[in-house]
Amino acid sequence: MKGKFRRPASKPGAKQKRIRGRIAAYRASRGDVPRRRIPRNAVPSFFTLMNLFCGFLSIIQILENDFISAAWLIILAGFFDLLDGMMARLTNGTSLFGVELDSLSDIVSFGVAPSLMMYVFGLSAYGIPGLIVSSLPAICGAVRLAKFNVSFDGDKSDHFDGLPIPAQAFAIVAIILNSENLAFLEPLEPGRLPLLIPVVVVLSGLMLSTITFDSVPTPSAQYMRRHAVKAILFTGAAILLLVFRELGLLIVLSAYIFIGIGRAVYLFARAVASADPENFSPDTDDLD
Repeated sequence: MKGKFRRPASKPGAKQKRIRGRIAAYRASRGDVPRRRIPRNAVPSFFTLMNLFCGFLSIIQILENDFISAAWLIILAGFFDLLDGMMARLTNGTSLFGVELDSLSDIVSFGVAPSLMMYVFGLSAYGIPGLIVSSLPAICGAVRLAKFNVSFDGDKSDHFDGLPIPAQAFAIVAIILNSENLAFLEPLEPGRLPLLIPVVVVLSGLMLSTITFDSVPTPSAQYMRRHAVKAILFTGAAILLLVFRELGLLIVLSAYIFIGIGRAVYLFARAVASADPENFSPDTDDLD
């Protein structure tokens, strides 16, 4: 009796044919539907998110008092930040979304992480003043990025107005990485580093200044021909970083900052020297 209700066996391969038929019918029904292409900003956005992820990992390491790992993670975040800009230009994927995402990532990796690092590393010993000073990289960095976003026109410039927030973060990182190797960076007391206070204040102020700093060039033969001196300087900086690592980073960042400040002082002095002295003389008629 049970055999009467048994389903007849299907032919070999019948099930596979039915599946293939259904797939073919589904594809035919969607034949006129255009396939979605991967957005051009997907690749640069991936590197931007890796920048943010490294900043997050750096904060975790700071909370665990592993400042060396935190410092290298900030440097790795800077590497991804450099890559996302290059990929955006190569893929023509520059967009308002990418600019905003990049700024949000930068404020975490190069603003919040260095601020927390400064506070935990040494400035916490100074109480409320140390807390205020350590917050400056994050606060001034946020203002710096907001100013950049509202003035960004989509084209890469060969300079920045004000110290870029990654350079500020790298300068802080360079101090941390060399604090145990260079005598003048050693703490005067356990857990205290008075040198941090003026350094953090100056770096934060430079981010809000109008001093011109060179941007990292896109490596190309055309740039090498047009800006031979800058290309040589950046190549030398790269060699210093590869050979001397932590010390090379400190040397390169110090030179980068002092070149920008020195150029600004030179241009200001030249402008004052070439100005008409009559413009600076008081009006004697008004004094009578």
